[in-house]
Amino acid sequence: GAEGSTLMSYFSKNQIKALKPKITFSTLRDLQCPVLQSNELQGKPEESCSTEELFEWLGAVLNQVSLDNKSSSFLSTYCCPQPNTMVEKAFLCTITGFIIPEKIIQLLEQLCCYFGEPKLAYWLTLTVHGFADSPVSWRESEHGFHKGGENLYNFVIFRNLDYWLQMAVGTNDDCPP
Repeated sequence: GAEGSTLMSYFSKNQIKALKPKITFSTLRDLQCPVLQSNELQGKPEESCSTEELFEWLGAVLNQVSLDNKSSSFLSTYCCPQPNTMVEKAFLCTITGFIIPEKIIQLLEQLCCYFGEPKLAYWLTLTVHGFADSPVSWRESEHGFHKGGENLYNFVIFRNLDYWLQMAVGTNDDCPP
């Protein structure tokens, strides 16, 4: 209506434009991956890794941290948790931008369809990072972006369609209900 045309003229007058999300694809080769069991959240020594170990490993992979545990000019090193397996190829898709919840649900449903045909993967993940200064908060608490702004969640989907939901929020934020 009339409000829409006024709004559009405001945006065009002030040189504001809509941006599409940026999508990048990459293939990770010879990647050590933690062994996971959908029914073992705490992991079992010599059998599977815990949810916390996976979350830390995933952060390292997404931030392109070297997983070879070799020291260099840094004081710390990192390696894949035990037990792990070598994966010849892993596919990483990163979408950067503002993505509405309906699109995230659509992505999640498409990922679940991946297991509809026999595949070699035992599990896959979908990680959603919120903007650090997002106005979104849970319950009655203000989002604590002045302290770090953490707000993300991660789905780990298994071949049998069991899943883990991992969430991280800032120290001053409440966890979702």
